[in-house]
Amino acid sequence: MHINTKSVIIFTILGCLLLGEISFAEEKITLQTSKYPDFALEYLGPDKFEGFNRKMFSFNQKLNKYAIRPVHILWASIMPQYGMDRIKSATKNIEYPIRLMSTLIQRDFKASGTETLRFLANTTIGLGGLYDPATSLFKIPAADENMDQALAKCKIKSGPYIVVPVLTGTTPRGLVGRGLDTALNPSCYIATPVLAAVKAGLLVNKTSYMQPLFKMVESNYADPYDIARKLYGIQNYIQCENLDRKDVLEATGKILDKEEDELVLDEIELADAELIIKNNGKEKSIQEELSISEIAQAGEEIDDIILKTYNNKNSKLLADKILFDYKPQCPVVDSMRTVLFDLPEINDSIWNELSVWNRCFCKKIKTSSVNIHPERDDYKFKFILQKEKNSPLAIIYPSIGEGVSSHHSVVLAKLFYDEGYSVVIQGSNFQWEFVKSMPDGYRPGIPSNDADYLKTVTGKIITKLQDKYDCEFPEKTVIGTSFGAIATLFLADKEYKNPTLGITKYISVNPPVELMYAMKQIDKNTAEWNKNPENLKERTAVTAAKILQITQAKDFSEEDIGTMPFSEDEGKLITGFIMHQKLSDVVFTIENASKTKKTAIYDTLNNITYEDYAKKYLLNDMYANIEDLDFVTSLYSIADYLKNSDNYKIYHTLDDYLVNHKQLKDLKQISKDKLVLFDHGAHLGFLYRDEFLTELKKDIQKPQVAAKE
Repeated sequence: MHINTKSVIIFTILGCLLLGEISFAEEKITLQTSKYPDFALEYLGPDKFEGFNRKMFSFNQKLNKYAIRPVHILWASIMPQYGMDRIKSATKNIEYPIRLMSTLIQRDFKASGTETLRFLANTTIGLGGLYDPATSLFKIPAADENMDQALAKCKIKSGPYIVVPVLTGTTPRGLVGRGLDTALNPSCYIATPVLAAVKAGLLVNKTSYMQPLFKMVESNYADPYDIARKLYGIQNYIQCENLDRKDVLEATGKILDKEEDELVLDEIELADAELIIKNNGKEKSIQEELSISEIAQAGEEIDDIILKTYNNKNSKLLADKILFDYKPQCPVVDSMRTVLFDLPEINDSIWNELSVWNRCFCKKIKTSSVNIHPERDDYKFKFILQKEKNSPLAIIYPSIGEGVSSHHSVVLAKLFYDEGYSVVIQGSNFQWEFVKSMPDGYRPGIPSNDADYLKTVTGKIITKLQDKYDCEFPEKTVIGTSFGAIATLFLADKEYKNPTLGITKYISVNPPVELMYAMKQIDKNTAEWNKNPENLKERTAVTAAKILQITQAKDFSEEDIGTMPFSEDEGKLITGFIMHQKLSDVVFTIENASKTKKTAIYDTLNNITYEDYAKKYLLNDMYANIEDLDFVTSLYSIADYLKNSDNYKIYHTLDDYLVNHKQLKDLKQISKDKLVLFDHGAHLGFLYRDEFLTELKKDIQKPQVAAKE
């Protein structure tokens, strides 16, 4: 396709005239007055064209699904991943003039020089840019620059957020930037049919890398438009502030860390003073007591120490399993180490994720559905069966807000599959797709009630698979994590009283002991952002940039990371955003808000906490106040099952911030050796450790052996 250069220039000039009016307008300072920050408002301002934007976003989704994505699938099925990566590298090299002009306009001559060196190295040694020796051999960092960033450096305001056909979300400044990028791209000046076809191939290859993001946004969130707007705002800010460069990110992070230290200094001094007073003037805290490993080294067996601990009401709770080299940071950041929970071969393939030839483990998992209520959506689930269909079956209940595509669920599925199990993956019952499939009026959050619905869904799934594949699952194990872990135990209690599913074992990882307490802890952590709202935009962008650095790394492990690159404040910012987004998705679905029309629902969503949710949606004639929910939503309410049954196992940690030591001690007294405590790992931050994986494999080997016999 031939690009009309004159049209591009005219379009760019018109855009600059539009931006000229916008740039002289007074920039309004965004003030966050809600309980939770509205990140889309923070980075993009008011959504002036929301009604139009939502309709256009819906159009783009359909265009992608029925026209663009099939082309990308065809391309990815023709070209192996290695070939796609080489073409992507060459395309990036060709776009050197865009990066050069952008850095020159920004007067960033250092970046201009490094980009020129990169271009020369990759064009010569890298065979026209097919390879990147500038990075691999010469360690010259790349600068991902475009003309939108140059315009931002020239103090031109972005203008309102708009969604345009094909190009999706952007701003007037972004449109002008894209026009200038096009004018500066050498590959646009291709006139012959053969070279034009090459250009089309380059474009298809480049845009295909966006499909995983499109799929994630569309499938994981109740309102994909809102999350797409948030992601665009944060990403654009990161680019325009050059936070995607390692040196800039580190420098900015140090400034913010210094400001944060100054803000909390007085609080720390006050806390230390109170601690000394409580200890009668002795500057010794509880954390200074001898650790279990030190006591064990003194000559006493760890098992004996643990036994004494459980029999002594005044003694400190100790761990059953020690992670000696864990190097903890703080509970909320340690919990983020759950990203290290992975296994080989889950996504390993020479083919792109879109390719029909990609047969990695993740792509072998099938999707099906069952209907729970005739007037509601079918409930989707994923499954993978052994060749020997009459095999043990594992059923996975993931953490709060996680759907059937949860990465953790896929990793657990691989673990069970390798041990000879067929696997069913369900989504969390506190997740918008589950709510949308249940009878109207379903409100997740009371575990006993949730377990009734889970029992129905799981029963229908098992029946459908056994009927369709003419098989019988001789052993069935349910495993749940976090919110799914407490759901697992309440399901076990239901089956204990009225067995219908034939479940033989339940495995629960980090269940909240008291759900209302856990919800309040989540609210407490997520409210931390408001202690320093003045630089929220900068802090959030720096945190998001760090996440991007980790996710863009091809391979990372505990040894590579050492410790997670986040402060406690950043950890709370991340988990606060994630946890509130999950709550927002559920409320959005309960309130049946529109995805395609302008909605005022976010005034409500940005002001609702988990405690507010419980008050609004869970209280009724039976439960008049939150205190009435404390017992019925806790594991204390199923103590009879936990005391008298031996078909379950609970894994927990001493430093999980969603429980306290009293709750864990009570749970240990009730469950005894059916509760295994790790000393570190916080909330799910130990799943990747060999100590946990070894114990889990012991638990799941028994049904397999029994099936063989």
